[in-house]
Amino acid sequence: MPNEGTVLIIDDETRLRQLLARVLELEGYTVLQAPDARRGLETLQQHAAEVLVVLSDVKLPDAHGVDLLPRLKQKSPDIEVVLMTAYGTIPDGVRAMRDGAFDYLTKGDSDDQLIVVVERAAEKARLRRRVTELERRVGQQYSFESMVGSSPALHRAQALARQVAPTDSTVLLEGPTGSGKELFAQAIHQASGRRSKPFVAVNCSAFPKDLLESELFGYKKGAFTGALADKKGLLEEANGGTLFLDEIGELELNVQAKFLRVLETQTFTKLGATQPTQVNVRFVAATNRNLKQEAAAANFRPDLYYRLSVFTIEVPPLRARAADVEVLAEHFLRYFAAKLGKRLPGLDAECRRLLRQYDWPGNVRELKNVLERAAILAPDNQPLDADLLPPEFHLLPSPLSPDADPNDRSLRAVEARHIREMLHQTEGNKTEAARQLGIGLTTLYRKLQEYGLSS
Repeated sequence: MPNEGTVLIIDDETRLRQLLARVLELEGYTVLQAPDARRGLETLQQHAAEVLVVLSDVKLPDAHGVDLLPRLKQKSPDIEVVLMTAYGTIPDGVRAMRDGAFDYLTKGDSDDQLIVVVERAAEKARLRRRVTELERRVGQQYSFESMVGSSPALHRAQALARQVAPTDSTVLLEGPTGSGKELFAQAIHQASGRRSKPFVAVNCSAFPKDLLESELFGYKKGAFTGALADKKGLLEEANGGTLFLDEIGELELNVQAKFLRVLETQTFTKLGATQPTQVNVRFVAATNRNLKQEAAAANFRPDLYYRLSVFTIEVPPLRARAADVEVLAEHFLRYFAAKLGKRLPGLDAECRRLLRQYDWPGNVRELKNVLERAAILAPDNQPLDADLLPPEFHLLPSPLSPDADPNDRSLRAVEARHIREMLHQTEGNKTEAARQLGIGLTTLYRKLQEYGLSS
């Protein structure tokens, strides 16, 4: 018979305690016993990880069962407590249920009834523990500690995010697409007092402009054609938690005005409603635009910009985190190898060189996609080689020399780097590169040979 879990029985009547234990053991439960409240609490503390249900008598030698209930919950919040009494009273039963008891039984009830109650209580405790474990994993996945990399640029951004996370201040994350702004938003939420409440993310550029307002604020039945029932908006869904607005620069000016009021008053009016709705939401916004410039150009409301930018964090692009490229690549390789059931022992030297040399316009998201593709194509039990990288990597010019200094500011080094960058931008098209450089094709070939660049 499978183990249904562990039940702790606290009762000073030895014969009854042993009878209940026998009944539950026949149903597949592991049973622990204690004759009084003190030893019951000690036993629960020792076996908190296993105990799902506590069956406790109301009249114990050293405590009243209803008073014991919160002390049991304090020892193990995920357990369910069933109280038993030979002298059931309505006030005790009401108080027990109010204080968190799963059920309140009278001694002498049938064994079948006891078994059903314990089964239901055990299932509820299992479910709560699964939820707790999932929340723990989510917290780990989206924590600052889960971020891969040790570059100074990343550490500066993390330090600022850690400082603002425990507050309710609005945060504006600035950085290019794919740099990890949503991961920062998730980490800020998980490090805040709102971690147990919803984290709701909305990409403002993903909705048609005429739909985004109704998605954010919700609407009342009949507000417009097709509004057949009331709909909660994302602001209400995020109540008590965090609303992450990605690409907030895409908000239309009329929606910006309404959103400004939400930031200032934590109230809004649904489409078709006459009364405002109150919420308690922390806002984190993100953009790949320069909102200060957009506000100066009248493309974004200056008052909203200043309200959003209470605390601004620059999330660095991957090119500013060059030291993290290989670490991230190894991290993604391990992840995709496990997902694909392959053994992929790292990256070879040429693959590492190309990954370091590439400028990653798509940032961390692009690096993740490149590693996923390479992991799919890679033979099992072999390191990733350069042939598994996308075609654009093979258009990258060779380095000036094995010991070339990337900080060299001499005219020769600067010109060589500029030619290399132009070849990358034109995907190796030398005719187009020569045109954009303003030199003849013959001159370009001569310089390629002079600087040791690939031709």
